[in-house]
Amino acid sequence: MTTLAQTAFARLELEQRLQNPVLKAVTKKPGRFGFRGELAIKFAPQLADEARPPEITVDQVMAIATEGESTIPFFTGYLLSFGYLDMLVEALGDTLSPDGKYFLFCNNIDLLKKYQVSMGGATFFILPIDESTVYNELLELLRLEKTELKKLDTASKLDIVADKALKFTASYPVITYEEGLKLMGPVRNPNENRPV
Repeated sequence: MTTLAQTAFARLELEQRLQNPVLKAVTKKPGRFGFRGELAIKFAPQLADEARPPEITVDQVMAIATEGESTIPFFTGYLLSFGYLDMLVEALGDTLSPDGKYFLFCNNIDLLKKYQVSMGGATFFILPIDESTVYNELLELLRLEKTELKKLDTASKLDIVADKALKFTASYPVITYEEGLKLMGPVRNPNENRPV
């Protein structure tokens, strides 16, 4: 049976980056391990042995890794700011692959724009998030019917989304990280306008 330690998630787990998992287990595909949760990309300074929550995370993460392979072929998540991309690339490091499919939904990019950014030897699809969830946005992007997935468990849903994502092809304007920093808007407070 595939274990997390046999996949590209091993180092991330060791560094305690895989946080608040909804799923951290084998999926229905032999040799595949799935993760849904948060990825810590910047840790708070720790004093003595107190456990402090990470300063910055990638939220609503969905990712898979295959037994015996050193890279993560599919990763998606929500970034409060496009500017955090460099920290994400640093955190994922050698688990990134030139052939991987990486989708990042950013809070502070124009809702009408989509980009491709190459960093760390990988290409990221940079997409806007329109008051929805990464899961819903990705289903729409990949043209998957939500109703067809409704009855499935979390692992099965992840398999279907990942398999479709691995076949995804699109050409969006290619920009550099530096160009993206100039294009991005201010970071919205995710808690504003919420009832207390």
